[in-house]
Amino acid sequence: MCFMETLLLPATSDNILLAAETIKKGGLVAFPTETVYGLGANALDAMAAGRIFEAKQRPATDPLIVHLSGVEQMEQVASQISPLALQLAETFWPGPLTLILPKQPLVPEAVTAGLNTVAVRIPSHPVALALIRAANTPVAAPSANRFGRTSPTTARHVWHDLQGRIEIILDGGPTPVGVESTVLDICASPPCILRPGGVTRERLEAVIGPVTVLASGAALEGSLPSPGLLSKHYAPRAELVLFMGANALQELLSYVKAEQSAGRRIGALVINADADLLEGEGVLVYHLGADVDSAARSIYAGMRWLDSQGVDVIVCRDLGESGLGLAIRDRLRRAASRVITT
Repeated sequence: MCFMETLLLPATSDNILLAAETIKKGGLVAFPTETVYGLGANALDAMAAGRIFEAKQRPATDPLIVHLSGVEQMEQVASQISPLALQLAETFWPGPLTLILPKQPLVPEAVTAGLNTVAVRIPSHPVALALIRAANTPVAAPSANRFGRTSPTTARHVWHDLQGRIEIILDGGPTPVGVESTVLDICASPPCILRPGGVTRERLEAVIGPVTVLASGAALEGSLPSPGLLSKHYAPRAELVLFMGANALQELLSYVKAEQSAGRRIGALVINADADLLEGEGVLVYHLGADVDSAARSIYAGMRWLDSQGVDVIVCRDLGESGLGLAIRDRLRRAASRVITT
């Protein structure tokens, strides 16, 4: 691909307008959302959308999420908007919920991976909303990282992955949620969570009743129904080993000692309650915070930081499936080189 100058700019009003003009001209802009940083292009411009795939080295079978600035834009990209879609939009938008809807013909096949559905959401981050409004078009935006790697939660993460491949990075500070949006297929009955994320299953079921969750590791062929469904995704460069089950912490500690005996440098992603067990044991510890909400904000930054320290192995344990724990579990399973269940 042709390399270019990339501008890393604070997300001021003037720079947001500059970025919007770049999108109007078919360019690529990385910007903060409440979940992770997105890599945006005009969602109705096939060539611009194609540049996203080139910059990220993303396979064409992996669809993009279309970001809107308001519910009134849904008709530009969705051919049918059901009462259920409107109910969910009213309850959870702006916010980290993506809906799978039947698509309008004018949405390029590159955006939807050739599917007859489109993934749509309205982000809640003020920079994202201001950018989409100024661009005056729906904006297709996957996470702003090289494909398969750890998602970016700061502008510097984006710079590390995509500098020289895109025109502008808008720096709006760290993202507040830290894991991607929940993708909900409301064309299915009952609705199905394809990717757990920032809106929890519990919150969805409190509004619309039972929803199913696509089984982790489900066999998928051809174009994927949602982003983030490949079995290997979100991965750090180091080998990541995830421990699950009732004795996960004890097994993790035993594994660390064995790997250290083999001369390997170990990093750990840990919540505060587990930190004392690993600190002082020659392990490089990254604190995820006290609970699953703080862990979600920190998990990707922790992977990137431990990679930057040159560890050989990153160990972590499952944090359950309540609240954002389900999304964290999904990301860790896909990032892991090994999953050890006890």
